[in-house]
Amino acid sequence: MDRRRNTKPHPLRTRDRTCRSAVGGPSRLAETSKHNRATSPESAAAECATLYSEELGIDLSSGHEADLFLWFLASLLFGQRISETIARHTFASFVRHGLTSPQKILVAGWDYLVNPVMREGGYVRYDESKSRKILSACHMLLEDYGGNLTRLHDMAADERDLEQRLLTFYGVGPITVNIFLRELRPFWRKADPAPLPLVEAMARKLRVDLAVHPRKSLAFARLEAGLLRRRHQLRGVFEQPPGARTTRRKHP
Repeated sequence: MDRRRNTKPHPLRTRDRTCRSAVGGPSRLAETSKHNRATSPESAAAECATLYSEELGIDLSSGHEADLFLWFLASLLFGQRISETIARHTFASFVRHGLTSPQKILVAGWDYLVNPVMREGGYVRYDESKSRKILSACHMLLEDYGGNLTRLHDMAADERDLEQRLLTFYGVGPITVNIFLRELRPFWRKADPAPLPLVEAMARKLRVDLAVHPRKSLAFARLEAGLLRRRHQLRGVFEQPPGARTTRRKHP
């Protein structure tokens, strides 16, 4: 497709222009909100945060099934009680080995997932059990939804049903569901998980008003990601993604 003919601004790239005002002054995002209230530097920085999916090179706004599955895979990895660094390295290992679809993962099989994929990512403590869970999730996704996450969304009656369908996947709990759905809020009509209590607690601590942006907006997703990162920085632990289950730094 000739990108020069596409005059519609890319929803994820507008952040670069919008957030320049966050340095040394109030964020334009907050200035243009319905509340029209100034924001603190902490809030301004959070509002301009990079999404976790963006860090992994995943464009959820595309709606492409390949991007949706990669984010689902990343959510499965990040949902475990393990550091973000290891989860990110393991995700990169899956991509490096070409395991970017449920079909390819099932063909690779359990032995290959454990070693070399998980081992190369440093996902050693849970490598065997997590490999089984990922294989089970891929099998169920193919069996029940033809390998299509958009179909899963469309078949759900509402937001609650969407979350319940995801919870039926083996090894998927509320944290993983929250990780997967929260950055999809702006793009999936039925994706609207409540913010985690730790996000709300961090917002209160930093005096950030979560009501400034609609919960289904991209601005809210960035704010949420920024609050999670700031929480881990203040706690002095490895930055956890999504689920924010803390893994303390081990001393040598």
